[in-house]
Amino acid sequence: MINTIFINFRGGIIPPADLYNILLAVNKVKVRDVHFGLRQQLLIDMEHYSVDAFTAELDKLEVTYQIDTIKYPNICSSYPAEDVFIGDSWLCEKIYKKVLVSIDYTPRLKINICDNNQSFTPILTGNINWIASPSLKNFWHLIIRFPKTNVIYQWNMLCHTNDIASVTKTTEALILQHADKFIDQESASGDELFALFTSHNWSLQEALTSVILPPFNLPYYEGLNRYNDKYWLGIYRRDELFAVSFLMKLCRLCMLTGITQLCSTFWKTILIKGIEEKDKEKWNLLLEEFQINMRHAANELNFQVEDNSIEALDLKTFLVKNLSMDDTRTFGICIGIKTRKKSEVFSSILVRRRYVIDFLEYQVI
Repeated sequence: MINTIFINFRGGIIPPADLYNILLAVNKVKVRDVHFGLRQQLLIDMEHYSVDAFTAELDKLEVTYQIDTIKYPNICSSYPAEDVFIGDSWLCEKIYKKVLVSIDYTPRLKINICDNNQSFTPILTGNINWIASPSLKNFWHLIIRFPKTNVIYQWNMLCHTNDIASVTKTTEALILQHADKFIDQESASGDELFALFTSHNWSLQEALTSVILPPFNLPYYEGLNRYNDKYWLGIYRRDELFAVSFLMKLCRLCMLTGITQLCSTFWKTILIKGIEEKDKEKWNLLLEEFQINMRHAANELNFQVEDNSIEALDLKTFLVKNLSMDDTRTFGICIGIKTRKKSEVFSSILVRRRYVIDFLEYQVI
């Protein structure tokens, strides 16, 4: 039996020292590879008999984890794209981290913290989606996507950065308290939800215009690339697996060269920002040592596949091969593959399972 351990890193921000210590624990139970999930979390698959020993190590490190099921989804953010794919925005590293730290509880709903002028991190994949105002510094739009539905509601108020945590906690509590109205209900009403809000001392402003979501345009997110006077490195793995030995050396190199964080992305990749010119050769040598391939075709990078689905990965491989053979242009679209009924996958084109027979409890593929 295989169990999956989920470890959340808020906003996809991972301190190399913390990851290194987790990987030391992974090594002790002889797991060779780990992978990253759709919500920027770390996933570790292992044999059932190794779980107790591994989680005991995590307990020593005071690392919070979940086994097999996700009761507490990771908080996602567009921080990995900050300063690399996003320019000229008031939403900077300091504000991202201020918001993430201010949420001082463990959410049960999916929360996204996103800049408005980017599509690297899809904005509406959360249930509580905060989108930075393009014109008013330190104010945010709020869009609710009710859990287990595609019902979207945009609040008619803008919220100040200092109040995001409080509004988030209140919103989540009301949705969970009235689950019969707001969870898995296509009739869920945003007006009804916000009518339940009681008076709070929040700094709010009326939203004079609706938020305008950017068109999907996925930047090329792998390779060693220059920005400003530094470099960023994006690493994609076709099988979604990252060797533990590679990641451990990567963490050590981060610490050696003064990089205090790396990022996990919505595309199950990792991204390292702030690489100095003088250290570029060290990173190239690391990639060469582990034979890390770069520059995959764009029509392979714009896929979204469920976490822990070998079947979906195999289908992706088949589709990529045929798209390449036919020389098909896929710019501006994202192809999602979904094999499980309630899984959530971002896409502009969705490939999902269709049953030949679907009657009562009987389903035949």
